[in-house]
Amino acid sequence: MIHREHYISKIRPFFDSDLIKIITGIRRCGKSVIKDQIENEIKASGKPTISLDFERHSVSSVIYDADTLIEYIEEHRSHDPEEKTYIFLDEIQNVEDWNIACRSLRLDNLSIFITGSNSKLLAKEFTKELSGRYVSFCIKPFVYKEICMYADMLGKKKSITDYLIYGGFPKTLEFDDNDSVIQYLNDLDQQIVMNDIMLRYKVKKQELFRRLVNYVLISNSRIFSANSILKYLRGQGLDCSINTIMKYIGYLEEAFVIRSVSQYSTKAKRELSFFKKLYDEDVAFNTIRQPHGKYDLTHNLENIIYNELIYMGYDLSVYKTDKGEIDFLAEKKGKEYLIQVAYSIVDDSIYEREFRSFNELDMSRKKMIITNDDVDFSSSTVSHIRLKDFLMMKDLEDMG
Repeated sequence: MIHREHYISKIRPFFDSDLIKIITGIRRCGKSVIKDQIENEIKASGKPTISLDFERHSVSSVIYDADTLIEYIEEHRSHDPEEKTYIFLDEIQNVEDWNIACRSLRLDNLSIFITGSNSKLLAKEFTKELSGRYVSFCIKPFVYKEICMYADMLGKKKSITDYLIYGGFPKTLEFDDNDSVIQYLNDLDQQIVMNDIMLRYKVKKQELFRRLVNYVLISNSRIFSANSILKYLRGQGLDCSINTIMKYIGYLEEAFVIRSVSQYSTKAKRELSFFKKLYDEDVAFNTIRQPHGKYDLTHNLENIIYNELIYMGYDLSVYKTDKGEIDFLAEKKGKEYLIQVAYSIVDDSIYEREFRSFNELDMSRKKMIITNDDVDFSSSTVSHIRLKDFLMMKDLEDMG
């Protein structure tokens, strides 16, 4: 597996902190691998570590609650009072009263790192159980730069089109044929969406939940409101309420299956919470729901640009103007960019439509359009960035 320094560099300043370090994210995005890479780095510096994986029966049969966990760590930690021991706890939710143990141990010159399965330990549990005594780091599936690195390590090549279709779950790169990739993604989807969430939240209206999930994940990169989803579901003969829809959408967000982006209105100069754009955590969730292999490259392209911008560290909103909307207002460290996304603008009508959104906007923000075209369509006020160049950028400032 590749070394994911992008994430480790953000965690490294907290290595010695008494805050509990939580490594979280969607299932199979590589959380445990990053935990192992951090552990190896600390070991290499000669510092003592303890690592426990509670999915292993040999571990969970002996250490099963707060008392046995505390007892084990106290027995195996460094007994030099000046020396910190680094504790790595994988699938910690399998330990009864794990939160009590972690809150106690963190005060005893121990540095604690934990991961947890989304099926039993989601974002809100960390907030509730650890009461602010933690710092969390959300890991995402591979972006394209990481895909290229891992593919090269495996002696393979993965194209941008592969990324648009199959997304960035690391394991998919290890298969040699498309059928195996799709089977893996379907099985993963079943575990995450159906088993993890429905079991975790004891969803009673399972058919309603399945229909909502399918509708949302196949409709990525679109503006949604609870009312629009309600109208769709009732059109399918399913009775539900706005509250139920909002609750189910919340489940998907807590499990990192989707992310939402609010609209920013130039007219009101505020964020509008009534309508949001929803993006899949990985475009594979769209692909496996397409009939007859009819891939939705247009919306997946916008989705991966969203994921790449989040990876770069940008705060995003949809920028609504009197003339229409711009896909992203991206902000970081006081710098703002207006970004429009299109699969291609070769056609004159599409070119005019996409560039029209920037009309009458001042030059206080840099304006750019990202497409899969090879030809440079930059104007005097709008920079055109080719998708293949954007995917290799570390930051939007790389465009000069």
